Amino acid sequence: MTEKKSNKKSEKFKSALHVQDGVEQPESINPEIAKKFRRKKKIQYTVDEFVDGILKGNRTILGQAITLIESNLQVHNDTAQQIIEKCLPHSGNSIRIGITGVPGVGKSTFIESMGKHITNRGDKLAVLAVDPSSEKTKGSILGDKTRMEELSTDPNAFIRPSPSAGSLGGVARKTRETIILCEAAGFNVIFIETVGVGQSETAVHSMVDFFLLLMLAGAGDELQGIKRGIMEMADAITITKADGENKQKADMARIEYQNALHLFPPTEIGWIPKVLTCSSLQKTGIEKIWETLEDYITLARKTNYFDEKRKKQAKYWMYESINEALKNSFYNRSDIKNKLSIFENNVLNGTMNSFLASKMLINEYLKSSK
Repeated sequence: MTEKKSNKKSEKFKSALHVQDGVEQPESINPEIAKKFRRKKKIQYTVDEFVDGILKGNRTILGQAITLIESNLQVHNDTAQQIIEKCLPHSGNSIRIGITGVPGVGKSTFIESMGKHITNRGDKLAVLAVDPSSEKTKGSILGDKTRMEELSTDPNAFIRPSPSAGSLGGVARKTRETIILCEAAGFNVIFIETVGVGQSETAVHSMVDFFLLLMLAGAGDELQGIKRGIMEMADAITITKADGENKQKADMARIEYQNALHLFPPTEIGWIPKVLTCSSLQKTGIEKIWETLEDYITLARKTNYFDEKRKKQAKYWMYESINEALKNSFYNRSDIKNKLSIFENNVLNGTMNSFLASKMLINEYLKSSK
């Protein structure tokens, strides 16, 4: 009797909590697709496979090779240097153009308009756009591809945004090596876009054939806020956004800049930089800028200045590479790392001056290097 009661109670309890099985639900992810994802591993290319892919114009392999160049890992750097060395004989057949300007001047819009003009001519364009990195998080938005919608889908264009990663004025540390790979991949026009007017222009000028400065009109005194040194480096100045109500201001600014440039001495080849206007949105003035660039390159080649300038640039970057290698070697040495914080505290506490601290650290480095 007691057993029957307990069974009834348990059945009652069970039925109260029992849930119907219902319809069997399918897996949220297709199992066949899931298998493919599980099986798929990142392909590791050999140096020869990288080089072969780059020479064939494979953009995926080119992008991966550039990532190796930008990496701070020594193993990646070693592989990248081997790739660069093998690509070097296939490089040098492009026109390298540096593009800079004050923030808000419309560099990305200009590059897209000029870029489409270049690709429509049948040329192949690589855009190396350096994005500013956050000093706090070291992160970058890398939004150039979203700002250049037409150019980013152009089969004859390759856009590579790279974080500046705190390097001088925003010029990516390995931009010059990246140029070599892009040239080996068949791109015969290279754009290098800098973050903005500053120290980075000196570095860009030392790796390009033509330096273009973009300026705005109607932003106060046209000759203020721009360093004389940057204007001296410019092979041409373009006043952007010359459309609508701003067109008259742009024309006035063009005259002012042209008058100012006449005060500077001509370049080694006798070139007097031209000042032009354009509207990137309306595509006006773009062709004239390209013709000016071609005139300059023709003159530079005719006077042999083109090749001589590249030789000087190669020499400059040899010394820059030595300086960078020495700096990295110094800061990555474990014994120096350990002493840096001690000497830093001494300088902050006032018990040692900065010049003595640096001299002692360098002497320590040199003594241990023997």
